[in-house]
Amino acid sequence: MADLLVYGSYGYTGELVTREAVDRGLDVVAAGRDRAAVETQAGRLGCEQEVVGLDEPRVLDLALADVSAVLNCAGPFADTAEPMVESCLRTGTHYLDVTGEIAVFEALAARDQQAHEAGVTVLPGVGFDVVPTDCLAAHLAGRVSDPNRLALGFETAGGLSPGTAKTTIRGLGTGGAVRREGRIERVPVGSSTRRIDFGNGERVGMSVPWGDVSTAYHTTGIGNVTAYMATSPQAARAARVAGYLGPLLSAGPVQSALERLVEWGVDGPDERTRETGASYVWGEVVGEDGTRAVSRLRGPETYRLTKLAAVEVAERVVEGDAPAGFTTPAGAFGPDLVLDIDGVERADEPVDARDAA
Repeated sequence: MADLLVYGSYGYTGELVTREAVDRGLDVVAAGRDRAAVETQAGRLGCEQEVVGLDEPRVLDLALADVSAVLNCAGPFADTAEPMVESCLRTGTHYLDVTGEIAVFEALAARDQQAHEAGVTVLPGVGFDVVPTDCLAAHLAGRVSDPNRLALGFETAGGLSPGTAKTTIRGLGTGGAVRREGRIERVPVGSSTRRIDFGNGERVGMSVPWGDVSTAYHTTGIGNVTAYMATSPQAARAARVAGYLGPLLSAGPVQSALERLVEWGVDGPDERTRETGASYVWGEVVGEDGTRAVSRLRGPETYRLTKLAAVEVAERVVEGDAPAGFTTPAGAFGPDLVLDIDGVERADEPVDARDAA
């Protein structure tokens, strides 16, 4: 039985993850629907291969029946997660992915009981979204009594992969999201801004529908969560303006045109950027009594961190260290999981008894 099947293995993120998994000694199966791409990659890396589409459930079941876990790298995950998880539940295969889509996290959380009954781990978000932020959320939750409010944010350098860009386009018409009193609420992107020192100097932070709006609640139980991304004042204003164009941006012809632009002009960060770039993650928790704590992470560039985190988690799942059912990275392995990834450092500010601004 192979250790890990990587689906979408020949995409930008899939290639990084597959190569890292092979380099770390996992028995890997490269998989996807493009026969030429799969065969070329498998020959180059010296790993097994499976050519299968997600609309072929019987063939997919046969492919998964002989592997311990699948790592889904084929986005948008709103399209790919459900058929893959269905097959995992039928075959007893553990499911991982690198999604950052709130709707996908929530849909998979609803499969918790089914996954428990099947003895299957369902663990989405094992990349940059959401391993570092989820681990920071879990760490912060333990720094104050009765944590009530959680804010998380990130600053990155470099561009997007084609898959991430297409997922972002899919979300243009749905706007932003926050969690209030335990419920996810839709709000305009950029509806909240604040000055934040992410760890690289103070920047404008703009609220975004980052995956932690879902996962941080499942990990910590904190009912009020907002996520921020470092940006410029001009970009924050542009995002608010774009919010008024939601119905237009979500129209089929507009989506198709934007996705064609992605296919034509988006390649993802090059190797030099991945090797030299850095990512910064910030978090703030406020307790019921107003006590405030801030912590930060500094780590590798986001796609480098994604491949390292995804394979680190995959190794642990293959070894049987993850619980059955739906879980999150920090829910499965604790807040220090991220510190086991090469190049990640965490720093805490002293706890402040004064309420956050």
